[in-house]
Amino acid sequence: MSQRPDLRQRRSVLEHEWSRWVPRLSVPGARPGGSAALRHEVTESWARSLSSVDPGRDSAPVADGGAVHQRWTSSPLYGPVSGLAGELRSIAEDAGFVTAVTDESGTILWTCGGPAMRRQAERVNFAPGGRWDEQAMGTNALSLALRTGRPSSVFSAEHLVSALHGWVCYCAPVHAPDGRVLGVLDLSTTWDRSHPLAMSTVRSLVTTVEARLTTEPHRTGRLRISCLGAERVVQGGRRLALRPRQLEILTLLALEPDGFTAERLRAALYGDRPVTSSTFKAEISHLRRALGGGVSARRYALTVPVACDAVEVLRALEEGDTDAALRRYGGPLLPRSEAPGIEEWRTRLEVAVREAVLASHRPEHALRYGERAPYDTEIHEHALGLLGPRDTRRAIAAGRLTAALRD
Repeated sequence: MSQRPDLRQRRSVLEHEWSRWVPRLSVPGARPGGSAALRHEVTESWARSLSSVDPGRDSAPVADGGAVHQRWTSSPLYGPVSGLAGELRSIAEDAGFVTAVTDESGTILWTCGGPAMRRQAERVNFAPGGRWDEQAMGTNALSLALRTGRPSSVFSAEHLVSALHGWVCYCAPVHAPDGRVLGVLDLSTTWDRSHPLAMSTVRSLVTTVEARLTTEPHRTGRLRISCLGAERVVQGGRRLALRPRQLEILTLLALEPDGFTAERLRAALYGDRPVTSSTFKAEISHLRRALGGGVSARRYALTVPVACDAVEVLRALEEGDTDAALRRYGGPLLPRSEAPGIEEWRTRLEVAVREAVLASHRPEHALRYGERAPYDTEIHEHALGLLGPRDTRRAIAAGRLTAALRD
């Protein structure tokens, strides 16, 4: 039986592989046909990675079915990064990069960048839900930064996975005030767009994020928004007195955490109504003041941790948990609101919950939903179809159906 090669043999193999890729990529400064020595940390990472990662894989595996929104909004990085979102987008779009933020496991929670670059990144699942730890995706800048706790860059064929040989990545870990690594911030682009200032930019951005980590939790508390059949906002244990328009804005921002341009948010609130720009901006200012900040300026988005019953219903439905969705579904979304964006989300939520109930084989789901939909004959008929002939709950469903047919 052949023996497993030692580290020195592996290093020789990896350097040979590197020498094959350098001239093919026309790396600036490389000698044609020559070889370039792999850095020690890259060689060590390749040796660890080869036992779990196929270099021929085409994209990163998915964590939690790709549903990481709840992990992102509850992450300690959510507030500080959201506050910098406008700057991060500007840097990424102007320089042709994709910006990504991961959690401590290497799972990407948030990205931004221009449409063309994001499409390229999505082909290798450099997108929310993608796993980029060493065990899942081999040698890359994110995995090295998480492992070493230091800034890292990986260029072209230094990546173990061949599908990444067209990329260069610069990232740095983000540390909590107590020293824990919370995740990494990464700037990635194609290898031919590499820039000597990219690493210093990443370091500077991470310094800003870490500074905000020490101040923002003390300035604002977590938001809890109840907007399904009720209208209540609590922050840090204190109920906030918000005007209806401010509550509409807050609800929309919670439902769409990537945020709104000024034009799109204005349309979602007022539709075609002739509302002045100053009136619109005043509502945003009042909300920001009520939250003690909490709303980014260049692109409107929440910058504080938030929990929202409407968002929780949608997440439960995405996970196939109709029972949890019904527990959280207290009624229509802000039923008094006539804002076009709220009306659209209200319909989407109602249809999604109703279809989940009709697809369920548990009669209690139809009975529970039927309490909030007294005129929905199809729901009551569905409940009757699921209840056995001796089930005493048939009387409830039959009574509701009779009343609905009379009306």
